[in-house]
Amino acid sequence: MKNKRKVLFVDDDKTFSKVMKRELSRMRYSVVCADSGESALDELKRHDFDVIILDIKMPGMGGLKALKKIKKTDSETEVIMLTGRATIESAVESMKMGAYDYITKPCRLNELDILLKKAYEKKQLLKENTSLRRLATTKEQDKVMLSKSKKMKPVFNLIDKVAVTDSTVLIQGESGTGKELVAKGIHEKSKRNKHPFVTVNCAALHDTLLESELFGHVKGAFTGAHETRLGLFEVADRGTLFLDEVGELPIGIQAKLLRVLESGEIRKLGDSKSMFVDTRIITATNKDLPFEVKKGTFREDLFFRINIVQISLPPLRERKEDIPLLVEHFLKMQGINAIEKKICPEALECLMNYNWSGNIRELKNLIENLVILTDGEKIGVCNLPEEIRGHVEAKDYKLDANVSLSDLERQHIVNTLSKMNGNKTRVAEVLGISIKTLYNKLKCYDIPY
Repeated sequence: MKNKRKVLFVDDDKTFSKVMKRELSRMRYSVVCADSGESALDELKRHDFDVIILDIKMPGMGGLKALKKIKKTDSETEVIMLTGRATIESAVESMKMGAYDYITKPCRLNELDILLKKAYEKKQLLKENTSLRRLATTKEQDKVMLSKSKKMKPVFNLIDKVAVTDSTVLIQGESGTGKELVAKGIHEKSKRNKHPFVTVNCAALHDTLLESELFGHVKGAFTGAHETRLGLFEVADRGTLFLDEVGELPIGIQAKLLRVLESGEIRKLGDSKSMFVDTRIITATNKDLPFEVKKGTFREDLFFRINIVQISLPPLRERKEDIPLLVEHFLKMQGINAIEKKICPEALECLMNYNWSGNIRELKNLIENLVILTDGEKIGVCNLPEEIRGHVEAKDYKLDANVSLSDLERQHIVNTLSKMNGNKTRVAEVLGISIKTLYNKLKCYDIPY
């Protein structure tokens, strides 16, 4: 049947293989048997398999050597190792080499069935992730880092240097400066670029959901956990996991992240067994992490571990010579499905004089808005928002009988964002409101964040 999952069973005991083929076929798997590492590699040349079950101890090419060659030939096929009691250490070593898991002989069929299903699920998720990554690459091919600023040269140099290593990287910068683009640039220039690049925003999820998202969970681990789910560390295995807003991680999850960084081990929520992953971790934050360490909200040992290499991104107001280049780029992007519009010199001058508390993201959103709302092919000063049209700086706004309270509040939030260099935690503290209330107001007033 087309829907049968294809399994390659490799064991030199032909009687055992015959029994396992019969039982696995009865469980609706499509099974091919091989009696050595060499014959397994031959089968891989002829057929594609979803999962391989591979005995560790075999004459000739042993399981570990076969595993190494299999992973080199087809890195996406998951491998489950068969081991006797005497070769448990070899089984653990095999997981460090890329095996999905191991099971001891004689194996229980129900346990093997569960492992096969999990391994198959992981492969499917990786395939889906790879497909989505290719779509993202196609759709985001214009999302490149553009700059002629001297302040960006050290950034590009660091990207090139760190990409060839597996070191953890901490990217510092205000919101909207392009931290994810830097992380993606490192991944694309690394040896991991054929494997997934996975992003998670640590500030977007509450504690339990974030832990489940990162590490996965087993069925019944908590209310609503109706099935076992892979975490993003597993999905990004052999690739890169980008932890955006890492400064927002709860203390409990910080300890688990430190364990992954130090040992490569993860454990799903509700599971008693650990597994190894080979995932590169890149983090980013707009927070002052040394200050958070002093406050006790961020672990000092984790800070040292993620801060092996630090890349600091300058805000747009410190690289204003890049604004014309970025404007032209964003106009071309928006002009793909419509008439490409031009911006007049006076309007561009206004953009050059504006403070850009939301950095490149704010500029991009503005250009998209202008392309949609501007009649004709020219974007002039009259088309710009008032705060940009008037070159409004943080110190320039005044009370006016004609200004509404909501307009005044909006301007005050914009100015405070500018003063705090886009640090929303500090802005909320200065305004005397919660971070949640601040985000609601940013959304309500359509302030880029």
